[in-house]
Amino acid sequence: MDLPSYIAGKRFDSDNKLEVFYPYDNSLTGTVSKIGRPQLDEAIKVSLEGQKNPLTRYERHSILRKAAVLLAEHREELAKLICRETGLCMRETMYETGRSSDVMEFAAIEALKDDGEVFSCDISPQGKNRKIITFKQPIQLISSITPFNHPLNQVAHKVAPAIAAGAPMLLKPSEKTPLTAIRFVELLYEAGLPGWMLSVFVGDLDEVITPMITDDRVEMVSFTGSVEIGKLIAKTAGYKKTCLELGGNSPLIILEDADMELAVKLAAEGSFRNSGQRCTAVKRILVQDSILDEFTEKFVAKAKEYTCGDPEDPDTFVGTVIDEPAAIYLEEVVKQAEVDGAKVLLGGNRKGAQMEPTVLSDVPRDSKIVAEESFGPLAPIMAIRDLDDAIAYYNGGNFGLSTGIVTNNMSEALKAAKHLRTGTTNINEVPGYRVECSPFGGIKDSGLGIKEGVIEAMKFMQNTKTFSLPWE
Repeated sequence: MDLPSYIAGKRFDSDNKLEVFYPYDNSLTGTVSKIGRPQLDEAIKVSLEGQKNPLTRYERHSILRKAAVLLAEHREELAKLICRETGLCMRETMYETGRSSDVMEFAAIEALKDDGEVFSCDISPQGKNRKIITFKQPIQLISSITPFNHPLNQVAHKVAPAIAAGAPMLLKPSEKTPLTAIRFVELLYEAGLPGWMLSVFVGDLDEVITPMITDDRVEMVSFTGSVEIGKLIAKTAGYKKTCLELGGNSPLIILEDADMELAVKLAAEGSFRNSGQRCTAVKRILVQDSILDEFTEKFVAKAKEYTCGDPEDPDTFVGTVIDEPAAIYLEEVVKQAEVDGAKVLLGGNRKGAQMEPTVLSDVPRDSKIVAEESFGPLAPIMAIRDLDDAIAYYNGGNFGLSTGIVTNNMSEALKAAKHLRTGTTNINEVPGYRVECSPFGGIKDSGLGIKEGVIEAMKFMQNTKTFSLPWE
């Protein structure tokens, strides 16, 4: 597969190609033409000029609805492409395409909703007989950079709210997974999206990526990815809005009154789905002392069901991680955890980019595997005395994205919701549970507290304008 970049809807083909490889066997999946600074400048220029003739709410709604239909029609094609780019198993990639359709549907709904408020000015002795009225105006240009781990859904979460809000966007997908993003954008063009609303491309850091962040004509930068790069973007972007969705180190807290079957299921799904490559994946399983042995035994048995193999085999539950260096890192942190005193109860082996689902017990709290984000199918089990111990441990770390707690005690559940310093706390669910229109985002090293999800993203992609008039 040889794909172009698109500059304001126009194909750009060049001999300078980015190659994308299938992590499972390192075969070539496809190539993408890389752009340079002249093409970036053209994309910015056309996007700004296009705003002189903005799309109506109904036009935005219609484009999103048609795109949702096209996405559904091309679901299997996109799922296979995600598999070939990421090494994720088909079970996961089909699920991702379904979630992405939801994003388009919810954005289409929001595009039709009116906005604004009316304030009467005669409510004060200092007031007048006037009305102040507000309405929303789209930001003139957004730069978005998306990660590899959800190459369709993460792109949809940037693009769909921008279309609904009427804000044009420059999209730079991960260099590891650009093919899915470009095919998705082609479907948006087919649905009637005018080229000035969206450009999608890959390019070099100094010539394209840094300028798309620093250019004064760009009013907002939206980034999902690592903490290191996110903080660099925050320093580089300058005086503009930044929406940074960074890492996570999510715990699943299991208290002694928990439904054991549910706890085991949530721990396994949270740890191993998407090969553990989700910022909201369960990265630490915190189990109350009194049920630790029972939980561990049942969890190891459950984890054996998550078969690791050929990502294109429909019976595979866990494919590869994104590439062999990522798998090597996971292998190393598991070995370091053993040096630190942890015990590997299941898995721990690597073959190329494939890391087996791995269960560890007796993991020290300062071991690298849990002190930092381990982006893969690793399940470290750790003992806690009680909920207060779990809260103090989690809040003492650098991340604040999402948490889950398994308990039938409403008082403890509410305590967790109130006192865990995190963007989300889910009760009797995995930390990452959400629907595509609900608010999502973290604090501390997980983000600046700015939420994504269709509704919140649209708010950030618009400015509130006020005007007043006499009201006699």
